[in-house]
Amino acid sequence: MTPEMRDRLRPFHDEAIARGIPAGDVERWLATARPCVTLTPDGDGPVVGHFGGPLLLPADTPDPAHPYVASLDLAALPADATDLPLPPDGRLLLFAFPETADDYKTMGSVVYVPAGSAVVERDRHAWNSLDFEDEEEMFEAFPQGPLRATSHVSLPHHQAVELPGRPGSVPLPGHPRSEELVAVWKSLRDDIAPEGPLQIGGYADEEAIYTDPVAIAVTRAVKAVEAGRWDEPVSDDVSDWLLLADWQAGMDVAGWESATVHWVIQREDLSARRFDRAFASVFWNP
Repeated sequence: MTPEMRDRLRPFHDEAIARGIPAGDVERWLATARPCVTLTPDGDGPVVGHFGGPLLLPADTPDPAHPYVASLDLAALPADATDLPLPPDGRLLLFAFPETADDYKTMGSVVYVPAGSAVVERDRHAWNSLDFEDEEEMFEAFPQGPLRATSHVSLPHHQAVELPGRPGSVPLPGHPRSEELVAVWKSLRDDIAPEGPLQIGGYADEEAIYTDPVAIAVTRAVKAVEAGRWDEPVSDDVSDWLLLADWQAGMDVAGWESATVHWVIQREDLSARRFDRAFASVFWNP
C-alpha cells in the first residue's frame, strides 16, 4: 500500500480502532487495499472514455454477442491508478447483457483495440438479431456520454467465503473480524472513495453482497467450461483471477433497476492481453 493510499484510509483505521477492533486485525485488513479508478459522467477528472457512442471495431472483429456498454482510452487513465497490468494505450470496449443467465455462460465480453488500429463503425444493435422489443428497450436505457476518471482506493465489500463441501460460510481467511471491518468500510466509503457507475480494478461490489462476486464469477466460468460453453483453460482458484471492471447498471427500466456486471479475467490472460478470455458475471435482482 502506498503512503497516499494509507493517508486516504486513515479515517477507516481510526474508526475501526474506535469500534474496538484490534490494531492487528485492522492492519491486516488495510494490507488488502487495492487502487482502482472510478468513472463517472461528472467530476473534475480527465475524460478517459464514453458510455455508448459509435461502436468502432476492426473490420475482422466479429460482431459482439452482447450489447455495447462503454469504451476506455487506456492511455488517458491516470498513471498507476490500478494494479492491473493493462496495456499502456489502445481502447478497451466493454459489452454486457445485465441479466443473470439461466445456465452457465458469460454474460458479456471485452474487446481490446490496439492503438493505431484501423476501425469501422459497426451496428450497435447487431446483438439483437431477433429484434426482441423488451431487450431493445433495456439497451436504449444504457447510459450515454463521457466518463471522467478519479483515482480511488478499494477495500473488500464482502466478508465471508463458502467452503467446498460444507454448508454455510466462514469469515475471510486470516480476517476473523471481517464482518465488522466491512461494516466500517460501508459507513465511510462515501467519504473516502465514492462509488461511480463504472470501476476499473479494485474489489467487486453489488447491491446485496456477502461473498466475493469474483469468486461467484469464477464458479460460473468453471461450470461454463464443464457445460461446453466456455473454452479452457480456466482455473478454479480465485487468486488466479482479477476484477477487470464493475458496472453498476441500474437502468431505469422495469426489471433492470439493480443489475451489476462484473468482468473478470485470469491474471495470465490479462498479462498476455487475451481480453477475449474475460468472463462476465451478473448480479441481477429483478
